[in-house]
Amino acid sequence: MVFWRNEDAVSPVIGTILLVAITVIIAAVIAMYVFGVPANVTKTRVVAVTAQLENSGEIVLMYQGGQDDDTLSYITVTASDAKKYISSSGTDGLTICPSGDCSSIVYRKPIIGEVMKLPPSNFPAGQNHVAVIGTFGGGESQVILDTFV
Repeated sequence: MVFWRNEDAVSPVIGTILLVAITVIIAAVIAMYVFGVPANVTKTRVVAVTAQLENSGEIVLMYQGGQDDDTLSYITVTASDAKKYISSSGTDGLTICPSGDCSSIVYRKPIIGEVMKLPPSNFPAGQNHVAVIGTFGGGESQVILDTFV
């Protein structure tokens, strides 16, 4: 007596599994390139500056420091009166840039807890726009504070 073994069903099952596996691998590779390859992602730096308006009309800024304090090189402050101020060496606080050109000033990093004052402006309370931009070691800049006081 001769027994016949039918092995036809094994090949289609293995073929289907291989096709599904190859499709999943190709989809994963494409998804990795589409979703997982960031181009030129910059790190957000963590430092803080607070601003408040004094009764005298002066705007008082306080440098709070932060996780990336050691990489901060200097700060630039722009006020409502369109004047530009820089944290510079040899002075406490901020130095005004003559005609907005700060190239001749030697910059310095503010000390944690340092108070910097801007002269009074003609703008009423709540309409004094203050923007503080930090420049970090690699030369990249980031807005640290953008507020109205």
